[in-house]
Amino acid sequence: MIITHHKGEFIKVSLGDTTLAFNPISKKSKMAPTRFGADIAFVSLNDPDFNGIDEVTRSGKDVFVVRTPGEYEIQGVFVKGFPSTSEYSKDARINTSFVVRLEDINLVFLGALTEKKPNLAMVEDMDSVDVLFVPIGGDGVLSASDAHSLAVALEAKMIIPIHYDGIGESGALKTFLKEAGAEHVKPIEKLTLKKKDLETASGEVVVLQS
Repeated sequence: MIITHHKGEFIKVSLGDTTLAFNPISKKSKMAPTRFGADIAFVSLNDPDFNGIDEVTRSGKDVFVVRTPGEYEIQGVFVKGFPSTSEYSKDARINTSFVVRLEDINLVFLGALTEKKPNLAMVEDMDSVDVLFVPIGGDGVLSASDAHSLAVALEAKMIIPIHYDGIGESGALKTFLKEAGAEHVKPIEKLTLKKKDLETASGEVVVLQS
């Protein structure tokens, strides 16, 4: 599995011939979008910063789009969507957080989440939260401090902060790393991950260049 971060909350996950796009940036956003072809796209909140389906649609092939809570199985990828609250763009709206099982790795993508209290129903059927994508920028989503507390509550093995650098408050990443005791962590271009890499992980923070 290869994971990359493309600004904001835009995450690309690739495994074999399967490519997932989480909260792709649209052309209407102030952030510059990145184009690639995805098999499945997840949109947690209908906002130009997160709903750029056209940017991840390749010619001649439809992308399966998941926008709402529910259970899905797409090309061997198991998905559950859970409703939550977001105050992004100043208005409280429904945000969908996604639990995705890709082969034997569990991914939890919180999206533009505002709620501080963990929704344990998301993880009750999971043996572990292998990789957690958590927004840290404040200004309508979790603050860095609240994001870290939530990650601890969910007992995530690996934590990837998103939603900072240009759409969140300044210094959010620095604050988050301090909260996590991970000031030494340096950004990497991509994360190449196998299940065995998670066997001994516990709250490990990974920062991806965006």
